[in-house]
Amino acid sequence: MSELFINAALPLAWMAFILAAIPAVLTILNHLSFRNPPKSENGAEKISILIPARNEEANIESAVRSALATENATIEVVVLDDHSSDGTADIVRKLATEDPRVRLEFAPELPENWCGKQHACARLAEHASYDLMLFLDADVTMSPEAPSRLAAFLRKQEAGLVSAFPHQETKTFLEKLLIPLIEFILLGYLPIQMGRWSKMAGFGAGCGQVFLAEKSAYEAAGGHGAIKASLHDGVKLPRAFRKAGFHTDICAGNQIFSCRMYRNAGEVWSGLLKNAHEGIASPAMIVPFTVFLIGGSILPLIFFFMSPSFMAAFWAEGMRNSPMWLINVGAWLAIVPRTLNMLRFNQSLVGLFFHPLAIVLFLVIQWQAFSRTLIGLKPSWKGRSVG
Repeated sequence: MSELFINAALPLAWMAFILAAIPAVLTILNHLSFRNPPKSENGAEKISILIPARNEEANIESAVRSALATENATIEVVVLDDHSSDGTADIVRKLATEDPRVRLEFAPELPENWCGKQHACARLAEHASYDLMLFLDADVTMSPEAPSRLAAFLRKQEAGLVSAFPHQETKTFLEKLLIPLIEFILLGYLPIQMGRWSKMAGFGAGCGQVFLAEKSAYEAAGGHGAIKASLHDGVKLPRAFRKAGFHTDICAGNQIFSCRMYRNAGEVWSGLLKNAHEGIASPAMIVPFTVFLIGGSILPLIFFFMSPSFMAAFWAEGMRNSPMWLINVGAWLAIVPRTLNMLRFNQSLVGLFFHPLAIVLFLVIQWQAFSRTLIGLKPSWKGRSVG
């Protein structure tokens, strides 16, 4: 019985070890190149800060005021009110009377087969006066040097589009559990340096909260019109630029940008469900990523907590030099990525402690999104569906 137990368990233990080692090693390597952009000494940059806003009265003033505090660059702040039913437009209108750098524009009716955000960003680009366009979500605030530093990063990388990943503020349990998975997936499964060497679309990545584009590259790539039906610009926009022949790049933004994406469990679940349709929940990705995430984040810990049973079985078969190192090292590798990210990005210890639960819930969301697509349900966000 012990021999059968060992013969069945060892291949799974090796698989768990390998699947835990891949994101652990890649996270370590990515941390070396995923940095906040360097400070810029070039005060000549001119940047249009473009903010799409739909029912953002709770966030819009903070976003605009942080943009107006920009240093070391000439800026304008253009807010596009996208048919808000709250006081968003009134707040921006008041800010525009205080500072002439603020402009309020209004979105036309949403055309068929367009996502609301992509349409709003496309219209914002038409209103931009400067050659650098910083697309900023309305729930993002930034430090005064953030725009100039991101512009310096774009110039240094010779890219047509760059994206920064803000510090994600989390307060509720589900936020602390699931939001840090943004960095976990990004740094654990995307070889960032390879993306810098290659223009292949598959290496395209970004955070939809913060994009900086050079206008000529934006227009040549088709801008947001190239991804008009997408709900996940963080993936689709960089790939559109790469398909048009431009480099794109990403950087950490946790020192210069901050965002609280969602404010309760319902918003967290709905937001991740919306993004899942065009990401991991796509038909080509759902099964491989399920294997990778379960095999690398959950299975090693299961083996670790079952280690007394394994030890007893090995000894019963006279295998005193048993490969228990495989189980122990695999368990430690499984928590390396989340531990490094927690320390680097000031994430909650709650997320690290409940990481296996986070993976389970994350996969439930992916499979829910996949199932909804199979039965023909359209993804939606902020009361609008697309497709």
